[in-house]
Amino acid sequence: MTDAPTVPVRRAAVVFIFITVALDMLAFGIIIPVFPHLVQAMTGGDIATAAKWTGIMGALFGLMQFVFSPVQGALSDRFGRRPVILASNFALGVDFVVMALAQTLPILFIGRIVSGIASASFSTANAYIADVTPKEKRAAAFGMMGGAFGIGFVIGPALGGFLGDVSVRLPFWVAAGLALANFAYGWFILPESLPRDRRSERFETRNANPLGALRMLRKHPQVFGLAVVFFLVSLAQFSLNSTFVLYADYRYGWGAKEVGFTLGLVGICSAIVQAGLVRRIVPIFGERKVMLAGLCFGIAGFSTLAFASVWPVFLIGIPLLALSGLGGPTAQAIVTQQVDPREQGRLQGAMSSLASLATVFGPFVFTQVFAYFIGPHTGVQLPGAAFLLSALLVGTGLALGWHATIGLRPLAATPAPSEPPLSDVAPAPSGDPTPREAAR
Repeated sequence: MTDAPTVPVRRAAVVFIFITVALDMLAFGIIIPVFPHLVQAMTGGDIATAAKWTGIMGALFGLMQFVFSPVQGALSDRFGRRPVILASNFALGVDFVVMALAQTLPILFIGRIVSGIASASFSTANAYIADVTPKEKRAAAFGMMGGAFGIGFVIGPALGGFLGDVSVRLPFWVAAGLALANFAYGWFILPESLPRDRRSERFETRNANPLGALRMLRKHPQVFGLAVVFFLVSLAQFSLNSTFVLYADYRYGWGAKEVGFTLGLVGICSAIVQAGLVRRIVPIFGERKVMLAGLCFGIAGFSTLAFASVWPVFLIGIPLLALSGLGGPTAQAIVTQQVDPREQGRLQGAMSSLASLATVFGPFVFTQVFAYFIGPHTGVQLPGAAFLLSALLVGTGLALGWHATIGLRPLAATPAPSEPPLSDVAPAPSGDPTPREAAR
């Protein structure tokens, strides 16, 4: 396996990737409060029917990400990261316009399919970070990406709710503007991170599918073990996403105001941990210890939520759960070091596919568990059963992560690449390296 690419770390490029993820999450977050209402308007105003179609579209969105994440990853390994990221941003912008104009359910249905396909570029963004970041700094860089998710999660739904009061379609127009502005910004700013001599020789369909990508993980025992951990943790997070509103209403009598405040607190704490704390403690304790500590915090956080009979105890669980965010960036950093640079796109595509698979099954599993344990036919009333299941999943991940990283060699520090002059950052519009970059 070759070492990390020697492409210079361009601050503007890394900032663009951070902005890309933040704006994409913001764009998706904006439509969260209004999308069910738009579906309801197209289904005759019946709430039950709207909920059914919203759930189907949500599962389909996750399925598209599952299928197309490895496709985009493999395409970026063959043709470069830049064209894939820019094409995704442009497609998202156009798709939001289509959904803003949609007058029938089938058009909205198609719009969600395209959104799932285009948003699979998160895997390419992660591969870009792996390309331009030294090994010992990747955990911090992936933490910054997690912080971008947190920022979008905090601001997006709040802004979408405000815009939705004006018009149910206005958030879609704003989301389209964000995606297209991101495309325009990247066209002039974003350099290619994967030189031609480090790209795959061909695009192979047998690898550009979820099963082929997952087979690639099995070639690397540590990668496969940590990929399973990644899936379990991604699945566990859906207990909060899918049951929190109902749980808070059932147990504490909370309304939209209290729920919105709490979700904002979750996003703020997550952003602080992933964007600020990871890069400070990884150099001190090492990636493996930080990853395992994050999984321990996850167990403690979900367990606290499960048994929080009063809301102040529930709030105590939120920072514990946020600290579980130490595990994701460090695990990703470890994984990237076990795979050849030519396969980083496929690797991130496979990891994103696992997260998308959790998106398909997670909401159904945890809502059913929640419903069963508050129903009249169970012998034990346990409203927090979904959170307890998440704690068990993360505990399983802790055991697997411990075993997968036994004997992991500590990273040898590599010198940080030199920063190029600002005038050298912007590439030619074609996306290929300029002669000056090729000479370097």
